Amino acid sequence: VQLVESGGGLVQPGGSLRLSCAVSGIASRFYTMNWYRQAPGKERELVATRTSGGVTDYADSVKDRFTISRDIAKNTAYLGMNRLKPEDTAIYFCNILGGPESGVNYWGQGTQVTVSS
Repeated sequence: VQLVESGGGLVQPGGSLRLSCAVSGIASRFYTMNWYRQAPGKERELVATRTSGGVTDYADSVKDRFTISRDIAKNTAYLGMNRLKPEDTAIYFCNILGGPESGVNYWGQGTQVTVSS
């Protein structure tokens, strides 16, 4: 199983980015997809979740600005980020998660997002 993030970069405050997480080796549609981020000196935090049933949830700090989605045909998850703020600067990781009995808990290598003028 492999997860590969892309789409990070440098963006000005107020700008937008869309991160992608290409999944291989497993059918992601059967599992929960998560996006986490980790800023320098801080713990990794859960940003957005999308279950296999399509239920989504977001951290309060990104609610109404970020959108998690998936393309089943491409086996890819996305994180759309709008109205970006400097405090959104972090390395963003995608994660695929199954139930405890599934043994499914895999991570990508991360992609850097920097919000700065």
